Amino acid sequence: MFLRCKTRKKDGKEHRYWSVVENRRVADGRVVQRHVLYLGEINDAQRAAWCRSIEVFDEDRGAAAQMALFPEDRPAPELACAVVQVKLSGLQLRRPRQWGACWLACGLWDLLQLDAFWQPRLPPSRKGTRWLNVLKTLVAYRLIDPGSEWRLYRHWFDHSAMGDLLGEDFAIAHSHTLYRCLDHLVEHKKALFSYLQERWRDLFNAHFDILLYDLTSTSARMRTAGARKAKIRLQP
Repeated sequence: MFLRCKTRKKDGKEHRYWSVVENRRVADGRVVQRHVLYLGEINDAQRAAWCRSIEVFDEDRGAAAQMALFPEDRPAPELACAVVQVKLSGLQLRRPRQWGACWLACGLWDLLQLDAFWQPRLPPSRKGTRWLNVLKTLVAYRLIDPGSEWRLYRHWFDHSAMGDLLGEDFAIAHSHTLYRCLDHLVEHKKALFSYLQERWRDLFNAHFDILLYDLTSTSARMRTAGARKAKIRLQP
């Protein structure tokens, strides 16, 4: 985490506004910045205090440090550790999002090595739409909180961390983009089932006579409102 400053001119004077931001590495290896807390216009002493606070919370240092937090409306006692006074009225919770389940869904995707299957079959569009990331969003949504593509567009994407994890903005969750992505999948349905069967066998050393895919409420375009399920009869 670190402090980021934005400078604005107001009434002929220059004002500096500070925010706490952190770097996040997303799935494709890029680093994006995530806004953590808006501090507003602070003086140099307050800036120094926030820098000390950030150093304590910096996980990259690999060492623990003790720090005491006190509200700014009362004097802080003299302590052996660092003391930071916090403006409690300025603390806000903004855009809380589902992170853990989204991260786990991306981890399961990597475990199944689905990038290797889909990358040659879903190249980016000429306009730059990365269909692979659209598909990852659809799959995570079905796994975590299954519903319609319209609900994903209207509600779920904004309340999830998929944009942060994939380094994408809201454009990949537009309803038209989601439906177009599903259209691209139909021709690869048979190949996908064969690939998943092989991954199941390799991961779990599984042996079976019959592998049944029960795709509940599946339409001709693979637009299903229910979660996909697999029924397996294992060989003794």
